[in-house]
Amino acid sequence: MTVSSPPTLDIRRPADGAVLRSVPIDDKHRVAALAEDLRSAQQAWQAIGPAARATWLRRWRTWILEHTDELTDLLISETGKARPDALVETTASCEFISYYADHAKEFLAPERVASGGLLSLPKRLTRSYRPYPLVGLVIPWNFPITLFLMDAAPALAAGCAVLTKSSEMTPLTCARVIEGWHEIGAPPVLRHVVGAGDTGAAVVEAVDFVQFTGSTATGRRVAARCAELLKPVSLELGGKDAAIVLEDADLDRAAHGIVWGGIFNSGQVCISVERVYAVEAVYDELVRKVAAVLQSLKQGAGARDDVGAMVTLDQVDTVERHVRDAQKSGARVLVGGKRASRGNYYAPTLLVDVDHTMSCMTEETFGPTLPIMRVADEAEAIALANDSEYGLSASVWTRDVARGRRIADQLDVGAVNINDVFSNLFAVGLPHSGWKASGLGARLGGAQGLRKYCRVQAITEPRIPITTKELTWYPYSARRTAIAGRVLRLAAGRGLRQRLGL
Repeated sequence: MTVSSPPTLDIRRPADGAVLRSVPIDDKHRVAALAEDLRSAQQAWQAIGPAARATWLRRWRTWILEHTDELTDLLISETGKARPDALVETTASCEFISYYADHAKEFLAPERVASGGLLSLPKRLTRSYRPYPLVGLVIPWNFPITLFLMDAAPALAAGCAVLTKSSEMTPLTCARVIEGWHEIGAPPVLRHVVGAGDTGAAVVEAVDFVQFTGSTATGRRVAARCAELLKPVSLELGGKDAAIVLEDADLDRAAHGIVWGGIFNSGQVCISVERVYAVEAVYDELVRKVAAVLQSLKQGAGARDDVGAMVTLDQVDTVERHVRDAQKSGARVLVGGKRASRGNYYAPTLLVDVDHTMSCMTEETFGPTLPIMRVADEAEAIALANDSEYGLSASVWTRDVARGRRIADQLDVGAVNINDVFSNLFAVGLPHSGWKASGLGARLGGAQGLRKYCRVQAITEPRIPITTKELTWYPYSARRTAIAGRVLRLAAGRGLRQRLGL
C-alpha cells in the first residue's frame, strides 16, 4: 500500500524569489489531532500555577535572546526585512514575555468584590479567572515573531495551551521560535501548523478562543464563524492611520517621525502612517523635509540598508496600483514611485496633490508610500482623519501637548500618539485596539491583555452561619418582606449604604 505524502508549500525569499524551503501543509485532521494533544497537556499546565509557568516563559525568553542571530537571519530571508527592522522582532518582542511572566500571578489572583446592595451583603463575593483550555492564534506575514509573542505570552501565562497558524508566506521563523519552547523542555502546550485558509479555518473550529490578525475581509469571515460556534474572538484588522501636522509642530521631528512611521518594515505595519494632513502654513516645508528624509534612505538586502523588500508580490501590486491611480487623478510623485525589476521591492514614495477621491487616501496600502494632503486648518484635518472605515491609530504633531490631547479626544481611533508614532504598541500597559473596521477587542492593556484569555467565574459564599432552611437570607413571608422594604427605604434615605461600606 502506497502512502501519499502531504502537499507542500514553497517558501520564497522576497529579495529574489528563490525557494528557501518546502514545508508540508497541515490538514484539518492534523489540526484536530494536535488540538486534542494540547487539551490533554493544558490541564497540568494550568495546575502548576502562574509562578511555575513564568519560570518556563523566562527560560524561553533566554533561548530567543541566545538565538537572536539565527532568528534574525531567518526572518530577513523569509520576510525581506532590513536588519534593523528584523532586530525589533527578535529582541524587543521579548518584552511581552517579560511583562506577562512578571505580572501573571498578580493579574490572575482572585478578586474580592464589594456588595452592591443589601441583598448580597450576607455573601462574600469573589471574581476568579480560569483560562480557556485552548487558544488559537492566526498570525499574518508582516511580523511573524512580534504578533505571535504579543498573544502567545499572555495566553501561556494565563494557563492556556496555544495552537498557532502563521501565514503560509512566512511560517519558518515562528516555527523555529516554537521549536525553542520544546528545546528547553517546556510542557507540550504550544504547537504550530502550516497552511493557507483551510488550515486557518480548521484552527478556528478546534479551539476555544480565537485571536486573529489580518485583513478586514478575512476577519469578518472569522467573526461570522465564531458567532455561529458561540466562540469568543478578538480581531486586529486593517488600518489607514492618519498623521495630523499643525502649524506649531516641530517639523524636523514630524518629518522624521512620519517617514519612520510610514516606511518602517516597508510600510507593512498595521499602524503605519498611511496618510498625512498638513495645515496650509507648514505644508510646503513639511513636504520638503519629508522628501529629503526619504531620499536619504537606502533600499536593499544589505546589512546597512534602511528599507527592505515587501513580503508578497500581491502587496507590491497593490502599492503600484494605488500610486498609478493617484497619478491618473492628478497626484504627483516627488520621490520614488517605482518597483524594482527583481525582487519584491517598491521604492519609498512621496505623493502630493492627493485627496479622498484617490485609493491611496482611503484604502489600506500596506506599503512604503506617504501621501500628504494640504488642509486649511485643524478642524478639516480632524474631519478628514475620521473620514475612514478604519480606526486603528493616529498621530498628532504640535508643540502644544494640551492641544494634541484635545484633538486626540476627537479622533475615532483606538490609539493616538502625540509627537510620536508606534509608541502605544510598546506600552504594554495600554490596550492596542481597533475601532470601526479595524477590529474587535484589544491586545495588551496590562491585566486585561492576560485576562482576555480567561473565563471569569463568580463565586459567592456565606459570611455568617446559615441558621434557616432558606436558600438566601431574603425573607419569603409577607411580614418579612415588609420589614425588608422598610430597611431598604431607610438605607436610601439615611446613607446606610455608605456606612455599611456598600
